Parts: sequence; C-alpha cells; structure tokens
Amino acid sequence: MKIPLLGFSLLAVGTVIYSCKKDDAATTVTPTGSADIMAVVKAKYLTTQGVTVSTSGSSITLKSDGLPHNHKTPYWGAGHVLYEDFPSGYHANVNTSMSARNYAMTIAATPGAASSPEATSLGPIGMALNGVPIYNDQEGGNRALDAQTITTFDYSGAHPGPGQDYHYHTTGRYTSQNDAKLIGFLRDGFPIYGRKDTTGVYPTLDTYGGHTGATQDFPAGIYHYHAANTNYLNSGYYVLKSGSYYGTKGTFTF
Repeated sequence: MKIPLLGFSLLAVGTVIYSCKKDDAATTVTPTGSADIMAVVKAKYLTTQGVTVSTSGSSITLKSDGLPHNHKTPYWGAGHVLYEDFPSGYHANVNTSMSARNYAMTIAATPGAASSPEATSLGPIGMALNGVPIYNDQEGGNRALDAQTITTFDYSGAHPGPGQDYHYHTTGRYTSQNDAKLIGFLRDGFPIYGRKDTTGVYPTLDTYGGHTGATQDFPAGIYHYHAANTNYLNSGYYVLKSGSYYGTKGTFTF
C-alpha cells in the first residue's frame, strides 16, 4: 500500500526551504569534509518550538522535549489542535501515545571523519531541526523495519516507541520529501538532507549514505548525509539513515 504524501505543511519546517546550493566554481570545497557547524546549528534549529542550543568550548548541546510541536500527527491524540488521522489503512500499534522527554545531544562544533566508523544502533542517532529524534532503519531486536511496523507511521514517517518516545525513521510530509531540505544533524555532527543534492539530482552516495560538497548552508563544503533514494518496501517512505556514522558520534541522553 502506498502512502499518499500530500505536499508540504504551512508549518515551520515545511515552509522554510533548507536546500543545497549549486556548486560555485569559485568556492573551495573542504577536502576533508569537516567544517564549523556552529552558526548553522544556531540559525536553523527551531528555538521557537522549544529547542535550546548552547555551546561550551568546541562542543554544541541541543536540548528538546522530543515532541513535534510544529506539525500534526495522530499521536497528539484526538481533540488536540495538531491532531490529524493516520494515512488510510494505517493505525497506532500498542504504543498509542507520545510523551515529553529530556533529550540532550552534544556534538562537535567542527566534526570530522572517524578513524574507525561506528555502526548506528537502536535509539536516537540524531536530532531533527524541531527537536524530534532521528532513528535508523531498525526496530526492537535489531530487526529491519517491516511492512507491519510501517503501518504505525504517521505522515511524517514517525511513531512512538515503547517509552512513548516519538521519533522519525523516514522522510515525510513535515520534514522532507522529494527535495534537498536540511532535516537536522546526526550524532557525529554532520547534517542530513533530503534525497536531492545541490543540483536538484539524486547524488551518488558512499557506504555511509553521504558525500562531501557545498550546500546552501555550507557553501565552502562539508560532508553531509542524504535520505536514501529508495522507496522502502514500496511504501512511499524513504529511510533517513542506515549503516554506520561517517564521523565520531557525540552523546545523546534522555
């Protein structure tokens, strides 16, 4: 069953176009893929939606309650101003609601490639611009997302876990669809974008799901991830991240 993805919301994330920019021949792309992310993090995270950004030396800490305050989901519960029903044929699993958490993600202000890349694991692997955690393509028991699990997703490719922890697994209506929007940053400090690159095409990615190049946010170049350009299980959803980190992961507490 394919999900009807119906365009962008007029809410915060859906209205701001965080896209990659065409390469400029006069721009020198950072060959190592590292760059200072502090200014972009401060500018792009939705502090009006409860995300706080603080710095200490060469580290950045992002804090949030993990709830999608800027968009709709059935997990807000009927009667809530941001409630909307599930896609046709979809429904909640045993985890029927979401609750606020105390998330804190600390990342390096100048991320770089890891000497020994580490596999992503269950739980938060990054934070979207609205403070919602980003998860990989695995579920409990380190099982790949399956068709039954996907039927518990809302239009954002998200659902809560057993701890009522709402999180994104895939692209969706309120984060990124067939575009090059900035979605957030992963725990290794590198940004993650939608499926398209600066030129409006689908880039060729490395084994980590990214590549180095200029973006609208980093015109001098940075290593960055993209959502996979594969229609996962023919569901209409596209996995945000699978496999290992490119850089050294920071901490994510809750």
